[in-house]
Amino acid sequence: MIRNMWLGKVAITSVCLIGLFSACGVQAQQDVAHIVTGIVKHVDHDAKVVVVKSADGTEHAIKYTDKTSVKTAKGVDKAGADTWLGAKEGANVTVRYTSKAGEDTAVGVKDAAVKTADAVK
Repeated sequence: MIRNMWLGKVAITSVCLIGLFSACGVQAQQDVAHIVTGIVKHVDHDAKVVVVKSADGTEHAIKYTDKTSVKTAKGVDKAGADTWLGAKEGANVTVRYTSKAGEDTAVGVKDAAVKTADAVK
């Protein structure tokens, strides 16, 4: 009887520990956001990839999706990233993106000139 109670407690404790470690593992897999500011060098509309050259000369190839938000001086652009980026080659932008399985995906794109314009006011 005592042995059965002891085994029951061990089983419950094991299940609790497994649940705790599983929750920690899920927490560790959340996406981490990165930010890069630079000049739009190229936009590949077919592959939905924008290449941004940062101040240190590094070129970042970042994928964008239909869910990628665009913020301009006038607010949020409803046209979408594909349309907006198409007219922005050579422009200064800030891209917030996540990295997952070695692929960078844009969450949001902002016209970096907005910061400059606000600072001049």
